[in-house]
Amino acid sequence: MVKLFMGWVIITLLVGCSSKEEKALLTSYSEKSKYHKHLQRTEKAELLDGNTSVALLTATHLYTSNNDKNDTRNEVFIIGVQFEDSDNDRIVFDKNTTANTDKNEYILTLNKKQAIKVMALSNEDVRLKDLSFITDWGDYYEVTFPHASSRFSLVFENISYGKKSLVFSKVPKFVYTNKGF
Repeated sequence: MVKLFMGWVIITLLVGCSSKEEKALLTSYSEKSKYHKHLQRTEKAELLDGNTSVALLTATHLYTSNNDKNDTRNEVFIIGVQFEDSDNDRIVFDKNTTANTDKNEYILTLNKKQAIKVMALSNEDVRLKDLSFITDWGDYYEVTFPHASSRFSLVFENISYGKKSLVFSKVPKFVYTNKGF
C-alpha cells in the first residue's frame, strides 16, 4: 500500500510540474520561432588587421523552401556591416564601378557575381525585428543576387585585409559534412 501511495505522489508531482513548464516553454518557443529560423541561416565574417577588427559583416539568407524543382528565385540577404572607421569605409556591391584599389572599399559578391538590387534599411525597419546581431551602429541592406545552386559562397573582401567566404546552403548543412564514423 505504501508503494502504491508513493507511486501516485511521484506521478502527481511530475505531471503537475511538467505541465506548467511545458506551457511556458511552448509559449516562448512560438514567440521566437521566426528568430530561431533566421538564426540558422545567418553567417558572420570579420576582417582583421593583426588582432584588431576592421570590418564585421553578418549575412542572413532569407530563403523559404518550396517543392518546386525548377525554383529560380533570386537569393535575398539581409546584410549588416560594421566598420572600425565608419567615416571613410564603405561597402561596394558593384565591383565594376571600382578597381578595388582603395583600402576603404569592401566588396561583396555571391559566387563571383555582383548584386542585382541593393536597398538600404533603417535601424527601425520591421525586417530587422526578428534577426540576430542587430546593433544601433551597424548599416543594414537588403541585397538581391542572381539565382544560385543549392550551395553557394558569399565573399566579403578588401584589398588590404583579405577576404572571407560565408558558405550558405538551401538544404541543411549537415548534408554536406562528412560522416563522423
